[in-house]
This record gives sequence, C-alpha cells and structure tokens, in this order.
Amino acid sequence: MVISLQLDGDTPLYEQLRNQIVIGIATGELAPDEKLPTVRQLANELGINTMTVNKAYSMLKQEGYIVIDRRHGAKVNASLRSDPEPSTELEQQLQLIIAQAAIQGIEPSRFQALCDQIFTRMTYRQA
Repeated sequence: MVISLQLDGDTPLYEQLRNQIVIGIATGELAPDEKLPTVRQLANELGINTMTVNKAYSMLKQEGYIVIDRRHGAKVNASLRSDPEPSTELEQQLQLIIAQAAIQGIEPSRFQALCDQIFTRMTYRQA
C-alpha cells in the first residue's frame, strides 16, 4: 500500500495516516492479519516523526482496526466487528459531509451517485 501524506495540509499527519490505513483495509489493499510496518520503519519511509505514526497506530488500535502485540507488532484486525447500525460518530461525520455537499450545490442524486461509486470500490465485507 502506498501512503502519501500532505505535509503542508490542514489535516494533521497522524489523522491522514489513520485515514489512509482505514481506506486500505476497506479497499482490500490491506488484508486481515496483514502485518503493518513498525512505527520506526513507517516513520522513516514517510519522513515523519515516530510519535506521529505511534499516535495513528494508537487511534487505529482503539477503534479496533488493528491489533498490536509487543512481540509481533501491528497487524490488521482479522475480526473487525460488524454492526449494521451506524455509530453516532459516523452519523455526525456523514452529516457534515452532506452539509458541505449541499453548500457546494451538489444535487442529492449526484451526491448519492458519488457515494455509490466510492462505496463500490470498498471490497471489505464482513463475513
């Protein structure tokens, strides 16, 4: 998986990294049980501070996307929990995205088509 960070963007680097790993899991670029680079390896590869990678990994662990074992490192969680009901946080995030789309003048049908197009690229499916 290729990770590309915007070093001068408004979104913090740890959040960009976290988001790209979540998308990698959803699109199948990162498979269940796939080992992730060590904090030091990934920091060196991306040219960022190890604390930034550590913060992203901690968030991913707390959210259940990855598991971290001191002896084996970080890997994609093979048993991500399935919940057909969106969380309150997800609903809030969607509300913000929909509000931004509405302000930009995007019609509901176009927004839905865009969502469908993006969702189709997500290959992760709960067994």
